[in-house]
Amino acid sequence: MLAWINRLVPALLLTASTVFGTLEYLHMLQLESYQLDGYRRWIAANKERAYVKGFVSAIVSLLSMTALSFFAGVWTYFLTAVVALLCALTCFLLYRRRPAKKKLVFTARVKRLLAVHAALWLAIYLLLDIAGEWVIQVRALPFAVPALWVWALALSALLAQPMEQAINRAYFRDAQKKLRADETLIRVGITGSYGKTSTKFILATILREKYNVLATPSSFNTPMGITRVVREQLKPEHQVFLAEMGARHKGDIQELVELVRPKYGILTSVGPQHLETFGSIENVAATKYELIEGLPSDGAAVFAGDGGICESLYAKTGIDKTLAGLSGTCAVRAEDIAVGPEGSTFTLVAPQGRVACRTPLLGRHNIQNAVLCAAMALKLGLSLNEIAAGLSKVEPVEHRLQLIRGAGGVTVIDDAFNANPAGAKAALEVLSGFPGRRICVTPGMVELGEEEEELNRLFGRQMASACDIAILVGKKRARPIAEGLCEAGFSRDDLHITANLDEATALLSRTTRPGDVVLFENDLPDNYDE
Repeated sequence: MLAWINRLVPALLLTASTVFGTLEYLHMLQLESYQLDGYRRWIAANKERAYVKGFVSAIVSLLSMTALSFFAGVWTYFLTAVVALLCALTCFLLYRRRPAKKKLVFTARVKRLLAVHAALWLAIYLLLDIAGEWVIQVRALPFAVPALWVWALALSALLAQPMEQAINRAYFRDAQKKLRADETLIRVGITGSYGKTSTKFILATILREKYNVLATPSSFNTPMGITRVVREQLKPEHQVFLAEMGARHKGDIQELVELVRPKYGILTSVGPQHLETFGSIENVAATKYELIEGLPSDGAAVFAGDGGICESLYAKTGIDKTLAGLSGTCAVRAEDIAVGPEGSTFTLVAPQGRVACRTPLLGRHNIQNAVLCAAMALKLGLSLNEIAAGLSKVEPVEHRLQLIRGAGGVTVIDDAFNANPAGAKAALEVLSGFPGRRICVTPGMVELGEEEEELNRLFGRQMASACDIAILVGKKRARPIAEGLCEAGFSRDDLHITANLDEATALLSRTTRPGDVVLFENDLPDNYDE
């Protein structure tokens, strides 16, 4: 009995050290939506952060074991396990002190993964200790495990996948059943490379002039995100359900269509977004079109009049369809457009007539989104006056060209959630329309595949004509943006490169003065911190 206690206690301590030591990596895995391919890309892009902590802990543990072996005798294993746990706790406390935009959330899935992780490594440590009786120094191997903490978690996540998939399938089927039980519910799917969240909230506001509407909150656009909304928030009194549909891989939209079964669909855009996983713009287009392909024969689709890919997809669609946008060739369009710091006005033109519209939304691209929503609202039976009334009530979506009157007479344009080339260009156009000294704070864009550097360089060239001061965040990521700024003749004296957002904010506080306008363009999640 005592022999097993002598084995079990050190093994439990080592297991605790492994769990504590991998919490930072668990955070990154959660930010990658538990996708192991994204987690592997994070490791490849952050080798120092991924490995150094584990190697240091492994070295400290091994040195401690060696030192203690001269004094502790049979207690060496126990005392070294204590040292390993202390190393892991130190790493955990350092991680907890690290500023995070979105902290690790201990969801039910995280707790299940930690349980699998602990059980796996407890078994491994016990087996290694037992093997140590007949294999020389095998019991020293656990102390090298911290060097592989980052991959230890990946192994546990891989082992937990079948269980998670079974749980997800059960929730998915439950949401499907709930949606199909209400045949009167109007279901609208919204997808696109960009603009889908703004479009969803604009459409929800307009449709509330006539219907009781449930829209998926924030960026809940994955199968499990939408499943959760359906199971927890959809009520019998809801008449319309708006589902934003996001994608990173081919087939993702098709899965969401199987869940929601929309009768109506909106395609907001097709552009170079998530090219790291899609591989090509053709794959992006094919994936977004999965929404339109999944609509029933008596359904209807609205396409953005972009003069490009969306219009080519519109041309090949056989069901009821409408082209909507800013072009004169669109059936539903905006004319007499006026944009400014306080919002936008335009005339909405449709086969049903014309109506003057006013909205507090900033930028021409938001008028494009508003026209898409108007086209869908017309299909759902709203009048032009109801649409105009709804548009007047639309409020800017948080972190998407949200206008904030800051302290000291400084105006802030919060576009922190935007992360695509078209949206970034539109944000710069909005900034250039403001009077006063214009400042742009940005880390640039990510997930653009092989084109990332060149698109960020182009972003820099565009910034040069829109702002007076550029503050770039992230010394590595800033390089192509800075090159683009300099190529366009931007003054190096007005170009600042900071290590992180805290440093950029401190610089901003010393730089701004009354009348300045500050655009925060994109804010990378923690898994993209340098």
